[in-house]
Amino acid sequence: MIDILRRLLGPAPAPLPEAEARLAFAALLVRLARSDGLYAAEETERIDRVLALHHGLDPFAAAKLRSAAEELEREAPDTVRFTRALKDATPLEDRAELLTALWSVALADGQREAHEDRLMRLVASLLGLTDVDSALARQRAERQ
Repeated sequence: MIDILRRLLGPAPAPLPEAEARLAFAALLVRLARSDGLYAAEETERIDRVLALHHGLDPFAAAKLRSAAEELEREAPDTVRFTRALKDATPLEDRAELLTALWSVALADGQREAHEDRLMRLVASLLGLTDVDSALARQRAERQ
């Protein structure tokens, strides 16, 4: 955990290895779920499902990754560094898939909160995606 924080907080962070990029993505999902002040069971279940599908994990491994991400999210100072690390680790053509996964977590509790909307706009921009890309990702998440 300390290694990834050190890498994320460094002045010129190097691209994350795959395992740490997975953890950064999971921590960003957790941060989004917690951004409205509630961390509902629907959100943790959705995070586990997203991690299982996105990374080909079994339910136990997905829950274990989420648990580690919860700890990292508590210790990490800002969202910008997670997102930059993901941008560096993910080809442009795959970033919309990350945004769809993030939207699915934001919508998991059945409510759209202003905090989540603001965070999603920030994340989309930091991933190099447009508001239109984000709206399309949200629509895909709503259909899933």
